[in-house]
Amino acid sequence: MGLVMRDATRMLALGTAIGLPAAWAASQLVSSMLFGLATNDPTTILVAVTVLVLTGLLAGYLPARRATKVNPLLALRHE
Repeated sequence: MGLVMRDATRMLALGTAIGLPAAWAASQLVSSMLFGLATNDPTTILVAVTVLVLTGLLAGYLPARRATKVNPLLALRHE
């Protein structure tokens, strides 16, 4: 489980590191479509990042948990 969750966390960190600057740069392009929000509203960005990270962690956790319930010897025999 640790291997899968470590990979998922690594991908989430990389995606966040790339996505936050890209979102900041693109915010100027969509500023005319935002009603009631500033282009760089920190609360909105924090909530969005938190929801996406939690969703990504859940998406990694569910298959990892299911994989821990498989007997490794049976899995290798079927290979």
